[in-house]
Amino acid sequence: MNPLVLDTHALVWALFDRKQLSPAAAAALEDANRSNSPVYVRSICIVEIIYLVERGRLPGEAINALWDVLDSPTTNLKTAPLDRGVAERVGRIPRAAVPEMPDRIIAATAAHVGLPLVTRDRRIQSAGLAVVW
Repeated sequence: MNPLVLDTHALVWALFDRKQLSPAAAAALEDANRSNSPVYVRSICIVEIIYLVERGRLPGEAINALWDVLDSPTTNLKTAPLDRGVAERVGRIPRAAVPEMPDRIIAATAAHVGLPLVTRDRRIQSAGLAVVW
């Protein structure tokens, strides 16, 4: 079993532009898919995708495609809740290293559930988490 947590850009690339993923990230996602392991997506990632669509940085159909994948009975993408454990963990993600709150929430999720985070973000990588990139 190879569960993972995805950062927003990793989610976008996994769904719409796989060639943007690093070889290690693509392989980790393939392993998770092959073993039907959960791949967790923070709800803040979904909100960020809506924002990117609104700003014209992603095509309008991106959010509908995301809903389709999340609603599919065969998907291994799971929405991870923002619960107390994650909220408490946010305080342990160094703000100096990861200043953006959505990124801290995503990093805290991975730390809280003890899973690797798929991210290219160098600031998050410097926060001492298990990262795949």
